[in-house]
Amino acid sequence: MKIISGPKSLMLSTRLSEIMDIPLAHTEYKRFPDGEAYVRIHENLDKEDVIFIQNTHPDQNIIEYFLTLDAIRQYNVKSITSVIPYFGYARQDKRFNEGEPVSAKTLAKHLSMDVDKIITVNLHNPEILNWFSVPSYEIRAEKLLAKYFEKFNPDIIVSPDKGSVERAKLLSELINRPYISFEKRRLDAEHVEIYTGDIDVSNKTVAIIDDMISTGGTIATASNVLKNMGAAKIVVGCVHGLFVGNALNRLQATVDVLFSTDTIENEKSVVTVADEISKTIRNS
Repeated sequence: MKIISGPKSLMLSTRLSEIMDIPLAHTEYKRFPDGEAYVRIHENLDKEDVIFIQNTHPDQNIIEYFLTLDAIRQYNVKSITSVIPYFGYARQDKRFNEGEPVSAKTLAKHLSMDVDKIITVNLHNPEILNWFSVPSYEIRAEKLLAKYFEKFNPDIIVSPDKGSVERAKLLSELINRPYISFEKRRLDAEHVEIYTGDIDVSNKTVAIIDDMISTGGTIATASNVLKNMGAAKIVVGCVHGLFVGNALNRLQATVDVLFSTDTIENEKSVVTVADEISKTIRNS
């Protein structure tokens, strides 16, 4: 058994390699001057069960995904398990307007080609699992985040909008702390208004959990509101830390502790999903 790491998943691949005691194959990724991708596997994979780890975000990762699979398939491998820590395009999971594609469904169909099973983490919509044409498995990372949240002994959990209520409720159950929910009105792609209702967070440590942080607009606004209401410390954790543009700087201006898993590698990837991936591979 060998692990093939995509160029942006080396942290997670290395952690999985150590946990499962499986070697990382030597691979080469680079870009030609015109931007096209070059992929090469420098090891013989004949008769190996291969674990291939690669996100489908940003778009260039999708091209590398397909090219790497083609490179793997030239060998007489026993099987290929595709691990997609962050499944890009998951938010376009229905046709919102006439003439649009169902991007998540289209991507799921094509990513299923040439692999034997797929493992992913915290899909935007679990229904996407049904769109893969091979056996597929979703890992949920909330319990992993909960263990890290416990280090900071939060007094209360806040859901910054209605979409995060179930995650806040689950964290509340896991660490035995109360939770409350704000209401959000989106002004544009990066700005929102937050309505708090009658709550007291004075001198309290507040935890905020989310599945994904992209621009950080909602979290930053909620954090500002909480600080203005007297919160002593704000601890934010998410599964997928995209942190687009200046999101990290924006968040760190108001958030005291910020962390994510290693589904998307960044400086805040302190929680690993490698153990859960290992268990899923062993048991599937």
